[in-house]
Amino acid sequence: MQRFRNLVSLTYAQKLSLVAAIPLVVAVAAIAVLVAYEARATAEREIQALERRLIEAKKEELRNYVTQARNGFAYIYGRAEPDDDIAKNLVSQILSAMIYGQDGFFFVYDYDGTNLVSPRQTQFINRNWEGLTDSNGTPIVDEFIRLARQGAGWHSFMWQKPTTGQEAQMIAYVVGLQDWRWVVGTGVFIDDIVATVAIARAEVEARVQRTFMYIGAIVVLAVLIVFASGMMLNIRERRLADAKLKELTQRVFDAQEEERGRVARELHDGISQILVGVRYALDNARRRLSRGDDAGARAPLDKGVDHLGTAITEVRRISRDLRPGVLDDLGLGPALRALTDDFRDRTGIETEFSTVVFRNRLDQDAKIALYRIAQEALTNIERHADATRVTIDLRGHKKGATMRITDNGRGLRREPGMHSTGIGLRNMQERIEQLDGSLRILSSRGPRGGTVIEVSLPLSHLLPPQEDATPNRKAGT
Repeated sequence: MQRFRNLVSLTYAQKLSLVAAIPLVVAVAAIAVLVAYEARATAEREIQALERRLIEAKKEELRNYVTQARNGFAYIYGRAEPDDDIAKNLVSQILSAMIYGQDGFFFVYDYDGTNLVSPRQTQFINRNWEGLTDSNGTPIVDEFIRLARQGAGWHSFMWQKPTTGQEAQMIAYVVGLQDWRWVVGTGVFIDDIVATVAIARAEVEARVQRTFMYIGAIVVLAVLIVFASGMMLNIRERRLADAKLKELTQRVFDAQEEERGRVARELHDGISQILVGVRYALDNARRRLSRGDDAGARAPLDKGVDHLGTAITEVRRISRDLRPGVLDDLGLGPALRALTDDFRDRTGIETEFSTVVFRNRLDQDAKIALYRIAQEALTNIERHADATRVTIDLRGHKKGATMRITDNGRGLRREPGMHSTGIGLRNMQERIEQLDGSLRILSSRGPRGGTVIEVSLPLSHLLPPQEDATPNRKAGT
């Protein structure tokens, strides 16, 4: 079973091609069935019309034969009395001589069912055939008599061909000689019409089968094209995905290296220098203590303690930049407020943060994304904007949440409203896109220039208060 599953397991490209091919095959199959049905129906109507026309032509031919025969003995029948046997014999002789084609002949029955004339099948003469039926149970002589009593008419039945002795479909036309109580008629076999109709139906079926073959070939070709297109598209998309993955991986590595470099600079330029000062103060105090100068050692010790306090503060700041504990403990609002306060104290740039208590609260991913975006924006402002004032506004609304960061700096070095290709702004864009949000950057250069970064999150990232409420969280976001 496992081997069978391995055999029938499909790749993503094969599944995609299969999904594209199945509706095509089903649609073409439905079209083929409909075309075949309509073709057969149309051809059958045409064949039936052809059959009717041929039969009508045969009937008209029979009527002409009977009319000519009647005209041939009309002068005898018109003068004879009902019991004129001589006249009857003359007419019988005339009709017996009227044979045509291979199987054509005239026949005569009286109204009692006795055969009087049958030149090609003499075994029928002078025998009563009342109640005679064909192989299908169709009455023959009785129907002749009924039609003759009415004047004339056509009748179709199975009859034995004189030349072959085999049954075939016959159409007969009879008229009645009411004075003599005779049925006079002739018939023609329509096996040629039946053969013509059968050949026509066979040709129609052959055309339908050829049509099915053509449609099948087209379907196979279309499926092959779909599979080939799907494979080509999959290969192309996979190459693009691989290229994007490599680019993303490289950018992750670049971001990691940048963060490591920043932390290394913070440690080297800040904590490392402070710790060097602490060590120098402790060495100084130790030398004074070794000389017995206890009073002189107090000042270096106090200085070392102050440096240690500064180092602890720096470690806490770096730790907060890497992962602010206030974000987990109190929420996004207090974390952003602490971030802006530290930014203002460190840079001297006037910084203002404003927010409102959300009716709903942000999920964890949204909080981290907004905090990192604000952190990145403040870093860019500090390094590149030359701004003197920064405002951060965080608000919730009926469509979700929006954070707006505004500065009065010198703006970005590109067209307003377009995203920069810098790694910082790219990181912002990718963070917000992962949450199905949007990032808009407006910037203008000049004395009254500045930059506005507006981040919007959809309503799906806002949770009801009871789902996010914990005892140690006091802020609204």
